[in-house]
Amino acid sequence: MNDHEKVNILLVDDQPAKLLAYEVILKELGETLVIASSGREALEFLLKNEVAVILVDVCMPELDGFELAAMIREHPRFQKTAMIFISAIQVSDIDRLRGYEMGAVDYVPVPVIPEVLRAKIRVFAELYRKTRQLERFNSELESRVRARTAELEEANARLLESEQRRSLALAAGKMGSWDLDWINGDWMWDEGQYQIFGVDPQRFVVTTANVQALLHPDDLNQLRKAVAQFGRGRRSYEAEFRVNRPDGETRWCVGSAAATVDKFGRVVRVSGVTVDITERKRAEERQTLLAREVDHRAKNALALAQSIVRLTRGEDVKAYMQAVEGRISALARVHTILSLSSWQGAEIGKLVDEELAPYATGDQISFRGSDIQLQPATAQTLALALHELVTNSAKYGALSTLSGRLSLQWGIDGDFLQIIWEEKDGPAVEKPAARGFGTRSVIASIESQLGGQAEFDWRSEGLICRLSVPLTADITVRPPAEARQTFALNGNRLS
Repeated sequence: MNDHEKVNILLVDDQPAKLLAYEVILKELGETLVIASSGREALEFLLKNEVAVILVDVCMPELDGFELAAMIREHPRFQKTAMIFISAIQVSDIDRLRGYEMGAVDYVPVPVIPEVLRAKIRVFAELYRKTRQLERFNSELESRVRARTAELEEANARLLESEQRRSLALAAGKMGSWDLDWINGDWMWDEGQYQIFGVDPQRFVVTTANVQALLHPDDLNQLRKAVAQFGRGRRSYEAEFRVNRPDGETRWCVGSAAATVDKFGRVVRVSGVTVDITERKRAEERQTLLAREVDHRAKNALALAQSIVRLTRGEDVKAYMQAVEGRISALARVHTILSLSSWQGAEIGKLVDEELAPYATGDQISFRGSDIQLQPATAQTLALALHELVTNSAKYGALSTLSGRLSLQWGIDGDFLQIIWEEKDGPAVEKPAARGFGTRSVIASIESQLGGQAEFDWRSEGLICRLSVPLTADITVRPPAEARQTFALNGNRLS
């Protein structure tokens, strides 16, 4: 860099009007003015370019001036870059001290005095030029020394490696940064990068081959092509990819990288940031699964309602409407139970309680059995079968008189859920000459939909119905709080 070569001056402010004012004030310096409307935009420019002076507003949304200064100072390339804060509010001594701790070299209050601002920028820009000249002279001297002394060359290489290991973006396990020496292929990772890849910094050797071995095979070719394009003129890229950790866990990441070139336009280094976005990906997958599940349940509910409307019979319109409303209500009650469990399932005791409670008078109905958890499809089908049985009992069976009694028992027998429905003390029962609609509905629900069996014993003293449902993955058994406890429906609900 000669005495007249322009340097970059980075102006950072979220207000376009203020940026324009700074440009007008500093234009006569004859330097290259670069504007950035946010901290993120400023960081992106810094990754790719050298900057002599950074003029930054203290109060900015998302990433304020103090936070931006802290991130800039973390990177070895910008530890000595001059930063001047501009504050539109009264700055206390504590604020000034904080700014100096973050790496600020000066403060400029608002309203800005053009002559003062130009003088400050001119001094630091000239200091930057002189510093770069000195660095160039030092580099030439070091090259001569390295040519004569191998020990000094190795020491200097270790120093450079140590400086480049410093991370630009740090966020405990969620972000990591890396550098790749494009000339000799040496990698440098910070602690966050090791954490994201799930490897031990003391044991894992960062080489191109070892890094590629941790990448998901379906993403590897895409990343290889992106990196190869740096050699053909590309200067940056951003892509999502997966990391297969040594412990078997797969993590989703998004990576951003930018190339640094020499004065001849040749790539000399590629620097990047990796962000772990696994939780975001999992949330998106859960959202998609939930949408599919809601769609599936809605279709199932509509199919059941359509089946009820199509198969229901009645002597007249009123009877037909009552039958349809009763079956829809039965379906709604089981849906309420399922919704309370987030559609994980329904406990059979609660299901029986909901379906039989509207018909209970005093202690007419009792039931008992093990705590058995039914999955949604089984619960819906069984609820409709119980509704048909209790409706028929209320019309023609034990529940049609105050003296009638109904008991319901269930339990596990081998590979089957067994349910026994027993009526007594009601009107005399005769076996019907033909199956009614309710009987056919129960048989169809249990046998056709659940692959079970429904048996009807038409005794004169009352109906006994035995339902047998095969045990599948849809049914789970939990130890009851009190084994085979009897519950009477007298206005109290199961808890």
